Amino acid sequence: MLKVYSFIAVFFLLISCSRSVTRVDPSEQIDLSGRWNDTDSRMVADKMIYDLFDAASFKNYAKQLGRKPVIIVGSIRNKTSEHIDADNYVKKIEMVVLNSAVAELVESDEFRDKLRVERTDQQAFASPETAKQFGKETGADLMLLGEMTSETDTYNKKRVVNYITTLFLTDIETNKRIWYGQQEIKKLVKN
Repeated sequence: MLKVYSFIAVFFLLISCSRSVTRVDPSEQIDLSGRWNDTDSRMVADKMIYDLFDAASFKNYAKQLGRKPVIIVGSIRNKTSEHIDADNYVKKIEMVVLNSAVAELVESDEFRDKLRVERTDQQAFASPETAKQFGKETGADLMLLGEMTSETDTYNKKRVVNYITTLFLTDIETNKRIWYGQQEIKKLVKN
């Protein structure tokens, strides 16, 4: 009889420790920890870039330029106390800029350097008809830079975290700031 009870106890212990995985729509909002997550990145990136494109200062800049401005996305520094993958956030911003009809996007320094290495290799190894030439890159007109900060307030078993993302769009030639935007997400976490 002891063996039967032991078997039942082990069986229920194994069942209670099993893991379940469910595939969900990537756009579905899921908050487990209350920390910055993919939903926050997507919401802020979309909102800020569309705010930028709707800004009178950006529209005036494009009108004076006489063509779509060319943007390069620079660094967006994570100054929060959390580990936030800023590169993932930058890629979301780049995707919105690229898919917009109002601006062009050029590669960031990380990928631009890889393209230059490939172009150098082509000079030695590709046929002259297909080798890509130096000096034909499109120069960016504007650079998007920014930072992410957070403010946390804790009391008893409650925590409020206010995430603040600030982006700056600056003319590369003149250092004149064309646009300044800020977006906040506030989360209340109860334990």
